[in-house]
Amino acid sequence: MAYDADVIVIGAGLAGLAATAELVDAGRKVILLDQEPEQSIGGQAHWSFGGLFFVDSPEQRRMRIKDSHALALQDWMGTAGFDRPEDHWPRKWAEAYVDFAAGEKRSWLHKQGVRWFPVVGWAERGGYDANGHGNSVPRFHITWGTGPGLVAPFERRVRAGVARGLVQLKFRHRVTGLSRSAGDVDTVSGEVLEPSDILRGQASGRAVAGAFEFRAQAVIVTSGGIGGNHDLVRANWPERLGTPPERMISGVPAHVDGEMLGIAEGAGARLINRDRMWHYTEGIQNWNPIWDKHGIRILPGPSSLWLDARGKRLPVPLFPGFDTLGTLEHIMKTGYDYTWFVLDQKIIGKEFALSGSEQNPDLTGKSVKGVFQRARADVPGPVQAFMDKGVDFVVEKDLGALVRGMNALTKESLIDEAALRQEITARDREIANPFTKDLQVTAIRGARAYLGDKLIRTATPHRILDPKAGPLIAVRLNILTRKTLGGLETDLSSQVLTEGGDPLSGVYAAGEAAGFGGGGVHGYRSLEGTFLGGCLFSGRAAGRAAAKAVG
Repeated sequence: MAYDADVIVIGAGLAGLAATAELVDAGRKVILLDQEPEQSIGGQAHWSFGGLFFVDSPEQRRMRIKDSHALALQDWMGTAGFDRPEDHWPRKWAEAYVDFAAGEKRSWLHKQGVRWFPVVGWAERGGYDANGHGNSVPRFHITWGTGPGLVAPFERRVRAGVARGLVQLKFRHRVTGLSRSAGDVDTVSGEVLEPSDILRGQASGRAVAGAFEFRAQAVIVTSGGIGGNHDLVRANWPERLGTPPERMISGVPAHVDGEMLGIAEGAGARLINRDRMWHYTEGIQNWNPIWDKHGIRILPGPSSLWLDARGKRLPVPLFPGFDTLGTLEHIMKTGYDYTWFVLDQKIIGKEFALSGSEQNPDLTGKSVKGVFQRARADVPGPVQAFMDKGVDFVVEKDLGALVRGMNALTKESLIDEAALRQEITARDREIANPFTKDLQVTAIRGARAYLGDKLIRTATPHRILDPKAGPLIAVRLNILTRKTLGGLETDLSSQVLTEGGDPLSGVYAAGEAAGFGGGGVHGYRSLEGTFLGGCLFSGRAAGRAAAKAVG
């Protein structure tokens, strides 16, 4: 029986490109499908900050960071909290991924021309005990070139496969079905959408121009998650995180809708841990949106005062950058779906970074001059643009005006000026106290003990109400949808499994569609810098396994 290719890959994001690149290296013929136009190749990875999780890297050692495989595995397992029977394969993927991050991951990428910013970031710091959630040391390595810089070598490998006649790129092909013709799942069918010349990330039309059906010996699903489908996010929202928010903004375009997960499930795949998800609590509405409800995440340093909607300080250890989902759980129990950062210009200038390749033109453009200009600026240009134009920002010279602006923004008089002044004044007194009982002040001082934070991420401790540090700034923070942590259950070869635990013959999955490996390699929480790496690791595994299977 004739096949159109050896393997069909569904989804041209980073996981799909990694899988296809491995298939090309093995000499296999591939059809790469994606519902979006060609200008969107690379998927969500293109928009990312390019953060990667490495263990005991040269960058860490140069920053005097002592890391180890044992410490990273301890952090991963304490963060993941695996506690379900279906965590069998996610746990094995976690062990394999930490091996990869402490082993060949960096050298494999380095050989393909990928490089990293020399200062290692410290994300998800935890703040609990040694066996709890969080990174014990900084591990967040920013790719030089951000997301586009990480996508580029894999796109080059795929386009080299096109030039060799091994790869057919089929954009505007939306898959609607997986079926069998010879025992295995070997047929992919769907709709050909009308051509679209929209810019990357913009909403493309859904008018149907035709139909398609392709057959291959193996199929790899790399279609992403559900973050653009707010209805599905709410339907899968876990009880442990409280009531789903009425209002959310999107960290991904609407076409990240989870439809392919349902199609694979209908073909016999097992979808596990669908209630595990990763959404950010520091989202701001993009003043210059690319897609609907487009939000940007603030990557904060530790000094901003974090308040709930009524102006009450969040509890220990829910400080900026410490525990994303712990903070989300607390927020959803307050009865409101937003919070506030209160800070000053000295803090925002040193501590605010914005996630996304387009928000970091110096790093994305690999401009050393631009990086130095950012370091010298009172406030980085992209951040200043949000201060000037962002609807979630209030900037005032005195606290009274700031509170009036906060209440006007929400149209609710929930913030009391006297109570907020008392809260900030109490915090400011602790700054002058070397023995402080305020654990956030302790955390700020601890951050500055790390050279990287002292250089670029943590402001010198000072009083927020000091006029010399002003103006004062309040930022309304929204819930920002982002990642699906559950997904299609896979073994270590990325083979999709059925409800009975047997392989779904001919079908593989990688990237977010597979929970970044196994159906949920992160468990309940992420250590950050692990999503892109999970796409690469699982995509590589799927490509290599499928190449061997069809050989």
